[in-house]
Amino acid sequence: MESSPLISAGLPVALFIIMIGIGMTLTVRDFRQVAVYPRGMVVGTIAQILLMPLAAFALAYLFGVSPAIAVGLVIIAACPGGTTSNLFVLLARGNIALSIVLTVIASLITIISLPLFTNMALQHFMGTAEDISLPVGKTIGMLVGIVLFPVALGMIVRTRKPEVARKAESVVSIFGGVVLAVLIVALLFGVRDQIGDLLKQAGPSTIMLNVVGIVLGLLAGRAAGLTQRESLAVAVELGVKNATIGLMVTLTLLESSAMSIPAAVYGVLMFPIGFLLAVYGRKVIPRSSLDKT
Repeated sequence: MESSPLISAGLPVALFIIMIGIGMTLTVRDFRQVAVYPRGMVVGTIAQILLMPLAAFALAYLFGVSPAIAVGLVIIAACPGGTTSNLFVLLARGNIALSIVLTVIASLITIISLPLFTNMALQHFMGTAEDISLPVGKTIGMLVGIVLFPVALGMIVRTRKPEVARKAESVVSIFGGVVLAVLIVALLFGVRDQIGDLLKQAGPSTIMLNVVGIVLGLLAGRAAGLTQRESLAVAVELGVKNATIGLMVTLTLLESSAMSIPAAVYGVLMFPIGFLLAVYGRKVIPRSSLDKT
């Protein structure tokens, strides 16, 4: 599944603008609370890095998928949340500061954990192993350029012109919703000739992985005593993955189109499912709670 120019060129620009808007909803105090009360950070990181890949192993056996699909399923499960997860958390009224911290931490840990789980899956399901490595500089550069820098700009705007930040919040939500809707349409259009075969080969197991991630995040949050907004942030981070990394590993490093199928399917289906989660969040989390810890 190749990215269209709309996705490869337009999405980073749109995300940069959206992350500035997200930064306008945050203060240093929000991140300080994540650091002072790190339970959500710890729970979310463990669930992303460890529990999701283990769930993928279990689902591969449960659905009896082919070895290549099984490896691909583990790879997408081991990927970190993408920058779009921060947007979904914003739309769902979750804890955005926690979401950003989880995105950054998981993306950095993934440099080590993703190759580890990929090789475990290759050895277990196919009896082989590969020396997998991820581009450290590119990963860090992406995090700085599309997450940290624009968020910092937005926070500066909020500090200096709070009235502008307040007015921008609703605009960012609307713009973000439109971007996601356009992205879903573009992704579906890009795989329109293959969608039947893709869903047949990996649809059930991939959809279940997405649902398991969301449910696992909500349940882990509740078990750990996290707030509703924190639990929702963890659930979104587990459910909205960086499918681009999964495609890079399977297509570029492993050179396997079969292994790329779960990442391709996940990259499409996580958006409508994420929308449903955002609708759920807006129903259960009142707007008045956004100013509370």
